[in-house]
Amino acid sequence: MKFMERGKFIVFEGTDGSGKSTQAKLLLKYLSGRGIPCCLTSEPTDSPFGALLRAALSGRLETDEHTIAALFAADRLDHIRNPFNGIEKKLQEGTFVLCDRYYFSSFAYNGGLVDPEWVISLNAPARAALPPDLTIFLDLSPEEGMARVSRRGETERYETLERQRKIREKYFEMFARFPEDRVRIVKSEEDKNRTQSEIRAVLKEELGI
Repeated sequence: MKFMERGKFIVFEGTDGSGKSTQAKLLLKYLSGRGIPCCLTSEPTDSPFGALLRAALSGRLETDEHTIAALFAADRLDHIRNPFNGIEKKLQEGTFVLCDRYYFSSFAYNGGLVDPEWVISLNAPARAALPPDLTIFLDLSPEEGMARVSRRGETERYETLERQRKIREKYFEMFARFPEDRVRIVKSEEDKNRTQSEIRAVLKEELGI
């Protein structure tokens, strides 16, 4: 009897406006077209933890950065371990899971506003339980990112040019701190198809897909 092969866990990271969601959807379509079972998820999730986070990020719920960081960590653990639709369950079923944001987002966003060591410790259980097979960081200048965000309209808690500059710096600081994580940096081009081609080349090189 042949055992089901475990799926791959691929994470998209980046500052706001970097095109993570668009590129994740394009990759989902590409992999599905090749007959690979896959799904797309994101953080914050649609769980009760995620609902609280979305309310806080949009300004509908007043709270502090420590609470937000703790909620992200709780939402992430439920995202991994939920017995009905958790990432680990899907991977064990042989599904490739594409995720828009994961623990490096906490390191970069929350870790720039509260003690980064505390944020790292909060996320240590998630990092130990389920490190990604590959993290793709979509890079662009904070100025271009904010230009894209402004075209979208409504902004959220972290979407100012100064914060985005600090967040990008924090990402690269955390990538250097955790070199054992498989992170590949891809330039976020205005032409989304060029960016997608580079992402597919990275997948082939790193995961043989």
